[in-house]
Amino acid sequence: MAWTLYGLPIVHPNSTLVWTINGSGTIIEVVYIILFLIYSDKKKRLMVVLVVALEIIFIGVLTLLVLTLAHTHTKRSLIVGIVSIAFNIMMYASPLTVMKLVITTKSVEYMPFFLSFASFANGVAWTTYALIRFDPFITIPNGLGTIFSLAQLILYATYYKSTQRQIAERKGREVNLSEVTIDDDPKKTASRATHNGHA
Repeated sequence: MAWTLYGLPIVHPNSTLVWTINGSGTIIEVVYIILFLIYSDKKKRLMVVLVVALEIIFIGVLTLLVLTLAHTHTKRSLIVGIVSIAFNIMMYASPLTVMKLVITTKSVEYMPFFLSFASFANGVAWTTYALIRFDPFITIPNGLGTIFSLAQLILYATYYKSTQRQIAERKGREVNLSEVTIDDDPKKTASRATHNGHA
């Protein structure tokens, strides 16, 4: 939502791509949140509602303050740009805990490749756009995001083979229930019991 506000003509003119793309992303996120609220338990639902409410209040207050106290596009862009940078860095840095887990376990099971790749592609696209427009507020977080995402892809390439070995070993230890047969023919069971010395 912060980037949608940043791209609006009243804050940062001539940024149609910024507000349309991020506005579309906000709509998609609202759909995800609604689906989560429908299918989650009451405790998780309440937590998500509180977080979303806080975010809406924060963006509302930010919008009100920026439009009433900052009277030039430069000042508005600076204030909303700094807030947007902070949110964007948090988004890109959030997989760092998963990266630590990957290094510790030498397994990429919990770091989906396509998510890392999409994050990298997104970072590259926005960094390129920002460099063309000479917009430091978009360049800084997306440049860092590109580096974080590239690090994830390098980790994926490094630990992919060891992950496959771990999965194969785990499957080898599991009992394959599809190969277990239960013989419920009473004649065969009786003859086997007689053969083994049982009455």
